[in-house]
Amino acid sequence: MPKTVLVVDDDEDLLATMQDLLRLRGYQVVTAANGQEALDRVSERIPELILLDMRMPVMNGWEFVSAFRLAHPSTTPIIVVTAAPDAQHRAQQVEANAWLSKPFDVTDLFATLERYLH
Repeated sequence: MPKTVLVVDDDEDLLATMQDLLRLRGYQVVTAANGQEALDRVSERIPELILLDMRMPVMNGWEFVSAFRLAHPSTTPIIVVTAAPDAQHRAQQVEANAWLSKPFDVTDLFATLERYLH
């Protein structure tokens, strides 16, 4: 059974690209354009890993993580994916497992996924 990855980002082009890349690698991909959509998706099925942008409309990454952990206390790894210059700090703020700075190298993306999914 393929591992499910939830990708949360308000950049439609990046969301589509990540979805294509991850599907080519054999992952099942669920997408959301903001934190509220992401909460709706996880109410249907908890993913094995979450790739999360921080600055989004409707519900940002900080609000999503807080609501997600309250509703679903789990060990689901969260990887912050952000263009902010302080990516590591943002990841630490939400106690994320790791972070990727945009633009990221595809090799780094897959290495990070492998580290937390296998």
